[in-house]
Parts: sequence; structure tokens; C-alpha cells
Amino acid sequence: MIFQSLMPIERLSLNQKLNHLGNKKKKSSIIKSFRSNMMLNPLKLKHLNHIDNLPADMITLNLEDAIAPSKKQEALYNIALFLSHLEESSSFIIVRTNPLDKGGREEITFLNSFSFDAVRVAKVQTRNEIEEIDILLNSEKEIHISMETKEAFQNLATFGGIERFTTAHIGILDLLTSLGLPQSLVEQDNPTIHYILSKFLVDAKSIEVNPISFMFQEYKDTESFRAWCELEKKMGFTTKACMGPLQVAIANEVFGTDEEAIKRALHIKEAFETSAKKGENGFMDEQYGFIDEPIYRDALLVLKSR
Repeated sequence: MIFQSLMPIERLSLNQKLNHLGNKKKKSSIIKSFRSNMMLNPLKLKHLNHIDNLPADMITLNLEDAIAPSKKQEALYNIALFLSHLEESSSFIIVRTNPLDKGGREEITFLNSFSFDAVRVAKVQTRNEIEEIDILLNSEKEIHISMETKEAFQNLATFGGIERFTTAHIGILDLLTSLGLPQSLVEQDNPTIHYILSKFLVDAKSIEVNPISFMFQEYKDTESFRAWCELEKKMGFTTKACMGPLQVAIANEVFGTDEEAIKRALHIKEAFETSAKKGENGFMDEQYGFIDEPIYRDALLVLKSR
């Protein structure tokens, strides 16, 4: 917990919160492999108070669509207050801002002096917006975007080459609305959803950006959530947006380390490198069959993702 008791914090007025900012600076996260990304509402102080010890690999503090316009400043000040008293966290911490033209610029500028790991800007549509974020945001923080519009869906593959732009999150419900499609399409066997997720993943990977799959809203339906995770893992996703600790536990399990895959990759790496020293880059292995350079490179990719 960040504060032993929330009672004094709950008594503070909006402006008084800025007078109680701390001077703590959380170190930048060293986590590079992510399974789960849990969204938190910054109006819920009890939730903010545990961002130092939650099991999610990523935590997103949400300033956008779940926060009513009249409450956005309160949510922003709550984030600032808790971040300013946060000494360490096992999670990679993201602040999700509003679109640049709807308060996002001001939110980024205000938050720049606080310690967190990435900003995630909602409803980005163009490369120019990412380039503007790159100018606005302090250099030690990563840039993430929410892909929620048909323009972003069409143009994602052209957003590469911005070093700090590392991650894209798909907002499937907003994207369907933008495309003029009903949200009822979100079913595990729907070919349109398979296409949307596949295109998103391949376009993100083509510019070396990590694609994070959408948040499943029915947080009590853990069976369906697990099925989505398993489907998305087969597609190539490694990270899932989560609503609450039950979903985090499932995502961490499904997207966790595959010990058999690691064992296979280590064997292939050692066998190929031993064979390559003898001038042989293709050979039959007693345990895993034919091994050549493409198989070796895939093994290296598996080991890198641990």
C-alpha cells in the first residue's frame, strides 16, 4: 500500500490534493515481457493505493472514457497524488490520457514531472499525433496508443520509426463503431473479428510495436475470457487487457512461460550452434527432426520472449 490509511486523503478537497504531493520518484520499470494489462479507475482511491503490489504486469490508470467530464480533473489530481508518493512497483505503469485535442495535451504536460513508465493516448488517428506526443512527453517515458478508429486501423503500419512508440492497444468496441459495424460481432468464431485482430497484430509487428488485445467487458465470465486468451495466444498475441484481478490471473497463466517451448528452443539453439561450427547449417536432430537456420532463428525468438 502507498498510504497506510486513506481517510486523510479522502478528506482533501480537489485543490488541497496538489498541496499534499510527495517527492517520490519510482524507478523506470525493467519489465520487458508483458502478459496482463489491468485498467484502473483513478476515482477509486482504494485501487490506486495498491498500484505498488498488484499482480498485473502492466497497470493502466484511465483518464478517458470511463471518467465523466466533470470528474476528469479529480481523476488527474488523484493520479498525481498517488504517483508522487509511489516509491516502487512491480508493474509497468501507464497513464491513459484523453485524445490530444480533448485535454490530452494538457494532461501530458501536467503529468510530465511525475514518475510512471508510459503515456497511452486515446483515439490516435495519424502519425503526426504520435510525433507530437514524442515532443510533448518527457524522454524517459514510452509512447503507447489506443487504436480505436478506422483511420488508425488503416494507417497503423505507417506509424513505425518513432523510437519511443512501443505499444498499441486495440479498443475493439470503439473501432467497430468507427467502422459502422455492430458490437455484437465480438464473438470468438466471427471471421470479421479474426480479421480485425489479425490485421492489427501483423501491422503492429511489422513496425516492431507490441499489440495488446482488447478488454473483455464481462469480467465475471472467466470461462469466456480464458477462451479469448487462448485464441489470441494462438494468433500470436502475448498481452491481454484485463478488468480486475480474476482476469489478470488467467492472462498471466495463459500468456505465461511455456516451459516445454523453452526446453525445445534451448536444445535447438545449442544443437544448431554446435553444428554451425562444423559448417553444417541443416541437419537431422534425433529429438526434434530437421533443424536449419529458420528453425534456429525461431528458437532465438522464443528465448528472447521469456
